[in-house]
Amino acid sequence: MNIATVEAGGKIIAVVSAGEAVITDVQSALDLMATVRYEADCDRIVIPKSLLSESFFDLKTRLAGEILQKFINYQVKAAVVGDFTGYTSSSLRDFIYECNKGNDIFFLADEQQAVEKLSKV
Repeated sequence: MNIATVEAGGKIIAVVSAGEAVITDVQSALDLMATVRYEADCDRIVIPKSLLSESFFDLKTRLAGEILQKFINYQVKAAVVGDFTGYTSSSLRDFIYECNKGNDIFFLADEQQAVEKLSKV
């Protein structure tokens, strides 16, 4: 896993990259948050969709809700970037829509949009 930082709008934002899924359960999400805080000393994270287990996007597993609640509890703002058009679940589309209306978790198309959004909240 690689953590790069970007400064935008006076905020430091971590951009995470890896060759495989690093968030597969709640504990691995907590580990990622702790690693980013330790290595990059920031509370804003850009996460490529590929770093999330596919079960995250199946709302029946409750994994997405549990993980995103941890981000909110620990006051970490996150943007998941990627193409979400391949998911046909209307519940998932509604979930993404509602997240994007908030101030903590976002689902965006690319890293540039994510950095811009996280620099403003």
